[in-house]
Amino acid sequence: MDEKLSSSEMQKNIDQHLDEETLFVVSQTFKALSDPTRIRILNLLCSDEHSVNDIAEILDLGQSTVSHQLRFLKNLRLVKFRREGTTLYYSKDDDHIMNLLKQAIEHAAHN
Repeated sequence: MDEKLSSSEMQKNIDQHLDEETLFVVSQTFKALSDPTRIRILNLLCSDEHSVNDIAEILDLGQSTVSHQLRFLKNLRLVKFRREGTTLYYSKDDDHIMNLLKQAIEHAAHN
C-alpha cells in the first residue's frame, strides 16, 4: 500500500536526518558562499592553485584580507594548501561545493 506522507510528516523525516553537526556545517558552508570576496577566491581556485600573493594580485585584494578569508575557507575544508619553501599554495578541497558554486554562478548568469 502506497501512502502519501503529510507535509508535517515529511518535515519530521527530514529533520530526523539532520543532526546538529550537519546543520552547523551546512549553515557555515552557505555562510562561506554568501560573501563576495570568498566567492571570488573560490571561483579563482576552481581552475588552479594559487599562492596568497597571486590571489591578492589577481583579485586586487589586500594580502591580509586574502589570508583571513583563506583561513575561514580552510577551516570549513573548502580549500587546502601545500607548502613549497615558505610559500603556501591554495587549491579547492571539495568538488561538491565547487559544483554548487558553479551552478549558482550559471543560475545568476541566466537572469
